[in-house]
Amino acid sequence: MKKQPRQKRYTFDDFTKVIAKLRAPGGCPWDRKQNHKSLTPYLVEETYEVLDAIERRNSDDLRKELGDLLLQIMLHAQIASERKRFDIGDVIDGICTKIIGRHPHVFEKRRKLSAKKVLDNWERIKINEKGRTKKDNESVLNGVPKALPALLKAYRLQEKTARFGFDWENPLPVLDKIVEETNEVRQSLKRGRKIEQEDELGDLLFALVNLARHLKIDPERALERTNRKFTRRFNYIEKNLPKQGKTLADATLADMDPLWDEAKEKIG
Repeated sequence: MKKQPRQKRYTFDDFTKVIAKLRAPGGCPWDRKQNHKSLTPYLVEETYEVLDAIERRNSDDLRKELGDLLLQIMLHAQIASERKRFDIGDVIDGICTKIIGRHPHVFEKRRKLSAKKVLDNWERIKINEKGRTKKDNESVLNGVPKALPALLKAYRLQEKTARFGFDWENPLPVLDKIVEETNEVRQSLKRGRKIEQEDELGDLLFALVNLARHLKIDPERALERTNRKFTRRFNYIEKNLPKQGKTLADATLADMDPLWDEAKEKIG
């Protein structure tokens, strides 16, 4: 029997009631036992699912994954509401207030601004907002979440300070810095001190992120493209080694190198 199309289109208000019912007595046992901490892995996972759908340019999957991410947000808001901290209405009111306040060129006196100027204004308005309750010695870098992955955190730290003029004017000095940091890694290898090698490698990675930022390239995206390229080429090696009577377990680098070159030619 053909399934009949659903007549009602659910609203945000319906969604709020659905989440409240899941958490209410008699609701779902799994949802009722969750808290902010236990939900953290799912929030991270769903965020990456959204990013994956965007990368694949799949609009249908993106719609679904945004729904899954919204579910996590609503669960956190519902838990806070039950504890009399805040509810989803407070979340929406807070973000609307912030967005309107940080876009005076749109909501107050309309002005044409470049995207860079908008970001600069955003940062300065943010500092002025915090100034009313700002603690002594509070840094502008405090707004960078400590839990960010290191690659993204490096990008955000550089982005923040660049808005206040702490930056090179173009990519060329960054390239010089990369050469300098590469040489320091080389020297640390000669000295053989592991902690020093880790420090110098960190400096090199930080400089590479700086170059990506100057080139307006997302370093995470660039690295993921290379990850996928590496995977394609290594899969080619795995597929073709048996044709030579070899397996990964007994193949040498000399066996694999020609196949790697073939993969570069054939599949990119």
